[in-house]
Amino acid sequence: MFFFDTTRTFCQVDTEIPESEMVARAKRGDEDAFVRLAIIYRPKVWKTASRFARSRAELEDLTQELFIKIWKGLPSYRADAPFENWLMKVSVRGCYDFLRKNRNRREAEHLVDPQESREAEDRHPVRQRNQREAWETVQILLQRMEAKDRTVITLLDLEDKSVKETAELTGWSESNVKVRAHRARKKMREIFEELGLEK
Repeated sequence: MFFFDTTRTFCQVDTEIPESEMVARAKRGDEDAFVRLAIIYRPKVWKTASRFARSRAELEDLTQELFIKIWKGLPSYRADAPFENWLMKVSVRGCYDFLRKNRNRREAEHLVDPQESREAEDRHPVRQRNQREAWETVQILLQRMEAKDRTVITLLDLEDKSVKETAELTGWSESNVKVRAHRARKKMREIFEELGLEK
């Protein structure tokens, strides 16, 4: 297993090579082509992973793990569908697997640099504090939910995905997504009340 340096800047990606060619090369085992794809898609994978990770270190590890899954799964990619759709399916399913494996870990760390957070709070103290408190409450609620429930709430409510998109990303049926979302939201309200957060 090797490490993909996906932190390179976008200007280092050769835009002359079409994405389909980079994908074909990566499927044949060309690591450089895959790293180019990873640089292009890193922001999307990072954003998705950030909804599931509880700390900056965990986010970096999860993002790396997702790119390794994508690399290993490349032989299964068929060019009849957009590469980005396939990549996001692998990412979401990888995040779900991550949640299932780590469901007993409850320590939550902030994804935001404390210094950055303090500086932002200095500019807009009340708004920043309210946003931070709301986000922390959401994280507490999500951490107490099962992996499938957390996944469906994250995709539908935090990522603003449709039921159809959520079904495609998770591999679940649309009716399963709807039922799970209904139950997950009900469970979330129960946890909210249990924690005394209900006004």
